[in-house]
Amino acid sequence: MLSIFAPASAALRKSSPADLTTLPDNAVWIDLEKPTPEEDRAVERLAGVAVPTREDMQEIEISSRLYVENGARYMTASLMCGTESGAPRITPITFILSNHRLVTVRYDAPKPFALVENKLARAAAQGLTGEGVLLELLDAVIDRCADILERAGADVDQVSHDIFEPDASARTGRAKRYSEILIAIGRKGDLTSKVRESLVSIGRLVTFVAADSDSDKWSKEMRAQLKTMQRDVASLTDHASYLSNKITFVLDAMLGVVNLEQNNIIKLFSVMAVVLMPPTLIASIYGMNFKLMPELDWPHGYPFALAMMVIAAVLPYMVFKWKKWL
Repeated sequence: MLSIFAPASAALRKSSPADLTTLPDNAVWIDLEKPTPEEDRAVERLAGVAVPTREDMQEIEISSRLYVENGARYMTASLMCGTESGAPRITPITFILSNHRLVTVRYDAPKPFALVENKLARAAAQGLTGEGVLLELLDAVIDRCADILERAGADVDQVSHDIFEPDASARTGRAKRYSEILIAIGRKGDLTSKVRESLVSIGRLVTFVAADSDSDKWSKEMRAQLKTMQRDVASLTDHASYLSNKITFVLDAMLGVVNLEQNNIIKLFSVMAVVLMPPTLIASIYGMNFKLMPELDWPHGYPFALAMMVIAAVLPYMVFKWKKWL
């Protein structure tokens, strides 16, 4: 889908032209979402840039993601997508700056694009160029990463509380609860690693853009905004690393709790085996089929044997309690 954004009364008006041969020359932002070959060729004619293919966008080499070609700057970053649906994923987005015009190529729908589109449809700065739209998109992407990290941090804190300070009602069905906690930890770890990957990619892109910000097309405010973005990306990357370490700690703690629970179960079986061993020995002795056993003729032999078995069971149990092994 091809979307054209052009200035109109202090805002950017979005249009989707049906005739690809008559694209407006005053377009500030051209957005290609899952473009067709015809849309690629139309944008190449209008903007004078080569639109990369999906395979080109998925290259991981820095030289394939950040480069200058025929005066146009090609920048590909990995952005978060699908966090609300519970299935977060990384999607490559290409930004192309040429002649004060921005071309974006994407095969997914990250939320920052919709936010910036709505913002610029309400109000846009006078004389807004492609550089300004790029900064708006990058700022929205960084804010989005910060929001995801904040929610992930709150969820990890809740998981930590469930591990170390469980409610009384949560002590029943521990196996199921532990399984749910481990799944939650795994999901948060996967989400945090994807956010960190995205931040690293964005940080490289911002640095690449900042290297060109000394030219005349970048105002003083834009250069200051780029420096602020660099600091924000660096701080968020550090926070993502801290959160990853915290998730690793919570995972180790959860596995330690599970190990303690298993040890308690094994200890209970061991104690039961020791407690039942002396009564079993007594019962085995009087269950032997020898003809001459004096106790067999005793009138009170049966209750005596039962009493001996009870004493033999209670005595080890009391010893364990006295030693505080139980």
